[in-house]
Amino acid sequence: MQQRNAAKNRNVRNVFNAALIGLSLLSGICFAQEAMVSAKLDEQVMMVPTFSGNASVELQTTIFRPPGPGPFPLVIMNHGKEPGNPHLQRRDRFLAISKEFVKRGYAVVIPMRKGFAKSTGQYVEDRCDMQGNGQLQADDLQGALEYFLKQDWVDKDRIIIAGQSYGGLATMAFGTRHFPGVKGLINFAGGLRTDGGTCQWQASLVDAFANYGSRSSVPSLWFYGANDTYFNPAIASRMYNAYVASGGKAKLVAYGPFKRDAHGMAGSRDGVKIWWPETEKFLQQVGMPTAEVIALAEDAPIAKSDFAEIDNVDAIPYLKDKGREAYRVFLSKSSPKAFAVSSSGAWSWAEEGDDPTARVLANCQNSSRQPCKLYAVDDYVVWTDTPSEPPAQNLAGVN
Repeated sequence: MQQRNAAKNRNVRNVFNAALIGLSLLSGICFAQEAMVSAKLDEQVMMVPTFSGNASVELQTTIFRPPGPGPFPLVIMNHGKEPGNPHLQRRDRFLAISKEFVKRGYAVVIPMRKGFAKSTGQYVEDRCDMQGNGQLQADDLQGALEYFLKQDWVDKDRIIIAGQSYGGLATMAFGTRHFPGVKGLINFAGGLRTDGGTCQWQASLVDAFANYGSRSSVPSLWFYGANDTYFNPAIASRMYNAYVASGGKAKLVAYGPFKRDAHGMAGSRDGVKIWWPETEKFLQQVGMPTAEVIALAEDAPIAKSDFAEIDNVDAIPYLKDKGREAYRVFLSKSSPKAFAVSSSGAWSWAEEGDDPTARVLANCQNSSRQPCKLYAVDDYVVWTDTPSEPPAQNLAGVN
């Protein structure tokens, strides 16, 4: 009788425990559904005060945050260096990368380093000391991170540092600093190329990564494409092998060709399908969240018009021969892309990167006193206005 009663009690407890588990699972499902909130990608731009050496500087910084007070896990995304004067370089936003992380509850911070865009101070570089160059850039990265760690909305124990090109080199240099809370590094085609002169920049890069690997214990994930015009597979393999051989923790994702130049993969919306699956596994391995908790509202697509077919070059209003030749170039470019034109005869095209439609309108407007309007987006025409008589002279276009 005692055995039967004990068995009966165990069955009751089992049913009760199963019910509790069921309620717990249901509660978890409800919580997950409540956490999936709709939001727009809100953007904030601010000047972040920090120090570079003994001088005070301000870094122009873009911030994307999920709705709510946080604290949010943090991604610091670091930009590359375009040819020419760094102060003329546009502010980087990395929209494709930012959206993927914000959807998963991360805050994304993109600081323009000293001397870039509207950041104060002057850019400094030792042309052939790649190890030192990376550390100089990492100084600004650290200054920005220290500022944001003082903000209540940042989770100080869950940080990812990432960067593209020169920003990738800075990211790997920063890994040597054993900064608390940094769980992983993501290197999108990291490095620095020096053209002209006698600098053996490839060998210097290999030495730099060997140095970083010997001093870092932070796990890292690397992306280099087969048709990268800056760092081809041979130099990417040399940098990776030097890093790992000296003790660094890294996984190299050597993917195939990407459009015309894999160096820009990180800035392309079409690059997400390459980097996110590997990044998701990497984040899980280092204990960072990967589940989508925010449904970002997408901008409505620009409507196609019946004005003309995309390849009808003669149909474009206002343009002289130079502008039509530019449109033929535009047709050969990769999407996302956009072409804008003005009644003044000005024109512009833009491709890839952050918001080409906004960029192309701004670039066109720089050459025109009359309003610029979109003519084509990706592979279709959006123009709807009736053209007036073309101007006597055509202004120079920009791209």
